[in-house]
Amino acid sequence: MNQIPQNPVAASGSFAAMKSVPYRLQFIAYVLAMMADNIEHVISYWVVFQKFHSPTLGGFAVLSHWLPFLLFSVVVGGLADRFDPRRIIQCGMLLFIVASAGWGFFFITDTIQMWHAMLLLVIHGCAGVLWQTPNQLLLYDLVGPADLPSAVRLNAMARYLGILVGPAVGGVIMLTLGPSHGIIFNTLFYLPMLLWLWLFRAPLRDKSVAVRRYAVRGFADILLTMRAIGTQPVLTAMTWLAGLTSFMIGNAYHAQMPGFAGDLGHGDPGVSYSVLLAADAAGALLAGIALESWGRLKGTARTAITLAMLWSVALLGFASVRIYPVAIVLLFCAGFFELSFNTMAQALVQLNAPADIRGRVVGLYNMAGLGMRAFSGITVGVFGAVIGIHWSLGLSAAVLLALLCLLYRRATRKA
Repeated sequence: MNQIPQNPVAASGSFAAMKSVPYRLQFIAYVLAMMADNIEHVISYWVVFQKFHSPTLGGFAVLSHWLPFLLFSVVVGGLADRFDPRRIIQCGMLLFIVASAGWGFFFITDTIQMWHAMLLLVIHGCAGVLWQTPNQLLLYDLVGPADLPSAVRLNAMARYLGILVGPAVGGVIMLTLGPSHGIIFNTLFYLPMLLWLWLFRAPLRDKSVAVRRYAVRGFADILLTMRAIGTQPVLTAMTWLAGLTSFMIGNAYHAQMPGFAGDLGHGDPGVSYSVLLAADAAGALLAGIALESWGRLKGTARTAITLAMLWSVALLGFASVRIYPVAIVLLFCAGFFELSFNTMAQALVQLNAPADIRGRVVGLYNMAGLGMRAFSGITVGVFGAVIGIHWSLGLSAAVLLALLCLLYRRATRKA
């Protein structure tokens, strides 16, 4: 395998990736696609809930969203190693369009059944896995290794922008066009990414780097990739970091936020709920802006683990407090630390991945970081139904902090 030195590469300046015109176009298209993803969630979940009132279908929606990342991230990464990642992303965009159009058809005809909804949720989940890993590889081709940390941070900011703006835009679309026509209109937001990859001829990977393209072996690639990174401490540590944080907590506390808002007892629970979610997202956005503007935080495995430890401490505090303003501050800090350690870990994985199997390595990282979120609903949600959401989140954060301390010690010893 062609090795890349396991040393962090500093970006060339504040918002360095934005100096690239192709990256700027990608950024705009990514924000719109992420917004469309969240608009589809808002409209489809609302209509399906009104139609079926099924908690089981709600649970299936979570599993169908994350399980494809667990099962197919490495496979899709192998495909991106072997073939043009642009075409794989376009397949993902087409599946998103099929899912939104499918929802619209069943809503207009009023013929939706439970199995229709489940099928469309699976299509949407598969579209996500076809999009995310190849898109991360495309960032490397767009900006190169020097500006890759900047590109990763900015794309993470784009994700949070989509999460913030998507529900608001989705609400406006439902009020103006109605859910049936609104979700069909939503397909237009996927077109910029689809067309940019086709018409604007987004640049391919550097052909001057001669690497061997391995055949895609399906699930066997998971074990082969694990063995390949086993001797590389940075890749191993960051993959463990992604898996531990996603398995223990992930974003499962977002689904429990209405319960936290009610327990905090500060005014209208609906407003409190929105403010808590906004605080988490605002912290993440500020982290992206601060890290891009400052640019002095050195990206190392130990720094990423330290930031993840601070994230777990912030969530442990949030689960423990009963004072609403303090809870807002702690969630703001949690959002700040989450974006910081996630983007740093992702950049380290891409920079240190062997060129021959970069797609598989990034896919393995996504399998750990995104696929394991399917189980965080158990550690936080299911246990929360038994012992209370404050105890389940607090215990999950405490156990995660202990595991991260062990991972930090291991990373220090390896270094």
